[in-house]
Amino acid sequence: MEIIFTLDQIQEVAQTIIDQKSSKIVLLNGEMGAGKTTLIKNIAKALGVTEATSSPTFSLVNEYQSTSGEVLYHFDVYRIKDENEAMAIGIEDYLYSGNWCFIEWSEKIPNLIPEHHIVIELTVLENGKRKLIIK
Repeated sequence: MEIIFTLDQIQEVAQTIIDQKSSKIVLLNGEMGAGKTTLIKNIAKALGVTEATSSPTFSLVNEYQSTSGEVLYHFDVYRIKDENEAMAIGIEDYLYSGNWCFIEWSEKIPNLIPEHHIVIELTVLENGKRKLIIK
């Protein structure tokens, strides 16, 4: 599926991703500034998270809870050196918890990603719009 959108339409795009329901493991790929964190913030909001969300660049993972009690994990593994570092934070426990897991820079941990997952490719277009491809 391919979607071209503006940042004003990001909430609708977030709902489209939630409606896919094929996996709660969501890998977000794209260059810096493509909108990965912004998209995750909007997905969290659509899932009922009311607290402020932010990128876990330094903590590696942030945990959020929705108003219905659903747990979401947001990972940013950009700064890890290797998969052993991800293992040290217990990433497998998160990934196999059955909860939503949104992972930025997942290409750094390819051998740790569960078989069933969604890949979202984000690209900034010349006109400022974003292209999103769900695989």
